[in-house]
Amino acid sequence: MKRAMKIEVDCANCAAKIEDAVSKIDGVHSARVNFMTQKLILDADTDRWNDILEEVKKTGKKVDSDFELNA
Repeated sequence: MKRAMKIEVDCANCAAKIEDAVSKIDGVHSARVNFMTQKLILDADTDRWNDILEEVKKTGKKVDSDFELNA
């Protein structure tokens, strides 16, 4: 499943780190973070989608404590 979601991230450097970290999550095919539009485009396994989203939230918070995902 591929989906664009609204996120909140404070800086371009954090956005790049989040993109890299999310890309490494098991079941994620690709992840792109656009700091300017505050969007995450996530392509991940459909059957594990909800679990992956929870992991994305945790991973984002580790990188940037102000990270928010509005799925």
